[in-house]
Amino acid sequence: MKEFQFKIDGKEYKTSVTELEGGITEVTVNGKAYKVEMEAHKAAPKTAAPKAAAPAAAPKAEAAAPTGGKKVVSPLPGSIIKVLVAEGQAVKKGDTLLTLESMKMENTVAAECDGTVTKVAVTAGQTVMQDDLLVVIG
Repeated sequence: MKEFQFKIDGKEYKTSVTELEGGITEVTVNGKAYKVEMEAHKAAPKTAAPKAAAPAAAPKAEAAAPTGGKKVVSPLPGSIIKVLVAEGQAVKKGDTLLTLESMKMENTVAAECDGTVTKVAVTAGQTVMQDDLLVVIG
């Protein structure tokens, strides 16, 4: 089980996500449990030619992750709405790095430490799965 805290429009949400079987996940939001059917994450065939303008053609984030620094990963599967940082930008703990839409809710992903952004692994419009690399802070 993974636990997360989100603040959306000033309201705090305490959530937990538990993987069940058969593509069903249990998501608890402020004490209320929901069973959620997850779509299977299908990787693009390795022989397919990448499409330059398509966000889904982005390389798998983990493969390009630098070895050093604090890796910020996606807390939930969803779509990146906004990326608010750039490589080389200084950030402080708690600064918003990006906005992720998941289950029709906008979630902010914040820096867990002070540092400099050394890698931005996603772009707006890109779909990510839970634990996919988003940003690296060095």
